[in-house]
Amino acid sequence: MKQLLILSGKGGTGKTTIASAFIKLAKAKAYADCDVDAPNLHLVAGNLPEPKIDDYFGLDKAVINIDLCTSCDLCRSHCRFSAIQKEPIYAVNSISCEGCGVCELVCPFGAITLVPTVAGELVLYKNDVIFSTAQLKMGSGNSGLLVAEVKRGLKEYANDARISIIDGSPGIGCPVHASLSGVDLVLLVAEPSLSGLSDLKRIMETSSLFNIEQAVCINKYDTNSDISREIAALCLEREIPLVGKIPFDPTAGSLVNRGLSIVDEPCPAGKSAKDIFQKTMTILLNKGGGKE
Repeated sequence: MKQLLILSGKGGTGKTTIASAFIKLAKAKAYADCDVDAPNLHLVAGNLPEPKIDDYFGLDKAVINIDLCTSCDLCRSHCRFSAIQKEPIYAVNSISCEGCGVCELVCPFGAITLVPTVAGELVLYKNDVIFSTAQLKMGSGNSGLLVAEVKRGLKEYANDARISIIDGSPGIGCPVHASLSGVDLVLLVAEPSLSGLSDLKRIMETSSLFNIEQAVCINKYDTNSDISREIAALCLEREIPLVGKIPFDPTAGSLVNRGLSIVDEPCPAGKSAKDIFQKTMTILLNKGGGKE
């Protein structure tokens, strides 16, 4: 199974819009949403069956047994994260707690223990296709580990699929690193703005660290022709294929608001997306690595 990952470097570039279009055009049997902090691919993925939902356990968190607690205050005074309150009773704020275990270590009465804590949900839609995604609870960490679990579920249940399409996270942090692991090609969706150009450079450099082949498309290219030309020049300089440009199209937003992809009905953005899809698939299937 060859894996296509779609990234953007920043939010709001249209990454999920492109991913949903590619899923429809490829008639993909396997796809995933690895933006576990704010997953939204399911909103435009069409009719989905009832999902299988499993708890995801992140870092252990401290819990105080009030029956054993003598209010000695050692735990609170040693907590560098200010996660322990003493009024009205000693208790741990699970959002602030980082699970470091110092409070458990300093408590002379064994009133504090670290316990497994639900940090999110793993969601798997399974019928004739496999759609793996997840939702991290607000304030929880380990987003990279949760992304790895999303990809593990995709591989476990859809290993016989020819290709899988993965909608990644914005930025260049842990969830992006976890998304990049093991993929054959990353399509970078660029936005013609100063921040978009800056973030494109960062995600190019991050992807290069993983020795993964890259391609670029520019969304809403005609909203700033000068920066679009800068992006094209950057791709030429770094020998990264520019597989196409999508014009600004008000119809696209209307389709997404209705839960459709931009290729479900005729529109300028959808027409460009089809051309980009063909060029991207050519790179993926012919040059995107040897993982079958």
